[in-house]
Amino acid sequence: MILEGLRDRGYTVDEANVPLGLSTAQRVELLGSKTGAIRMLGKLAGAWSRLVVTAARTRRRARPDVVIVGYMGHFDVWLARLMFPRTTIVLDHLIFASTTATDRGVGDTGLKQRLLRFLDRGALTLADIDVVDTEEHRALVPESLRRKAVVVPVGASGPWYDAAAAAHGAPRDGGAAVSVVFFGLFTPLQGAETIGAAIGLLPGDGSIRVTMIGSGQDLKAARSKAQGGAPVMWEPWVDAAELPAVVASRDIGIGIMGATEKAAKVVPNKVYQCAAAGIAVVTSDTAPQRRAFGDAVDYVAAGDPEALADAIVRLARDPALLAARKAAAREAAESFRPEASVAALDERLSVL
Repeated sequence: MILEGLRDRGYTVDEANVPLGLSTAQRVELLGSKTGAIRMLGKLAGAWSRLVVTAARTRRRARPDVVIVGYMGHFDVWLARLMFPRTTIVLDHLIFASTTATDRGVGDTGLKQRLLRFLDRGALTLADIDVVDTEEHRALVPESLRRKAVVVPVGASGPWYDAAAAAHGAPRDGGAAVSVVFFGLFTPLQGAETIGAAIGLLPGDGSIRVTMIGSGQDLKAARSKAQGGAPVMWEPWVDAAELPAVVASRDIGIGIMGATEKAAKVVPNKVYQCAAAGIAVVTSDTAPQRRAFGDAVDYVAAGDPEALADAIVRLARDPALLAARKAAAREAAESFRPEASVAALDERLSVL
């Protein structure tokens, strides 16, 4: 999203990208295990050997003014600093290794937490500009480094807005039934068990149909708690290119319902994306989400399946209210198009 936003603002952006081949969950799991660091370094060595060649070619064409190290770049920022020692380095520090490991139940011992905090601090120190997604995450940056931190909302990329336009006036998925969608990694931050329990409380008469997309550590528990409620379609995943259209064809999107400390500090990408796709949003009542969306989405207490089920039923039984909530979410999402979201970063770069 950062690269898309900077392109929209007139920056010339070249990408040197070699996928590590590990999901976020796999990276966190490796960091939290005894032998994980060694295995992670092995993966990095292979990726870096190819990345060095790609980046060197880019540097020969024209030395960049800025190098942006993407999401989960805790290690990559070291390579960026070595290859571009006099260039401004921007680190997209969307997640902190220490808090994410705690949230997912790994790396919670004293020694592991010290190592993960060292990893976070080292990455933040090496970069010239540290991008975080909320003020709550900015507050986690060590005070001595906080002056370098810039808050850039996650926002939603162009295809989500395009999907909303394409779906406008089209028949909704599920026909007469009100359709609900959740997509995510089924982690404690997502509150997948709470969402599953809420589905179990929804009417089973087919008036509400739910699509649950994704997988993760709490998937089994979520499926178990959803039994006996609204009809559910469980999808392991949907291709990223197809996901915006799938979401835009639904009526209501569920954000997060986690009651963890980390869950209270984020505005999840799915909330931005569901709003940009033009559907109503129900999510947990947290300060950063209220600050971002105000009254444009519906909030319920984190970890409360009854409250989530009640909010969905209320929207499903009132077509006028549902239409108004869709319009409100879509309007609020305009503030989080890529070009708008990167405004603070653009301002910081302009004074370097």
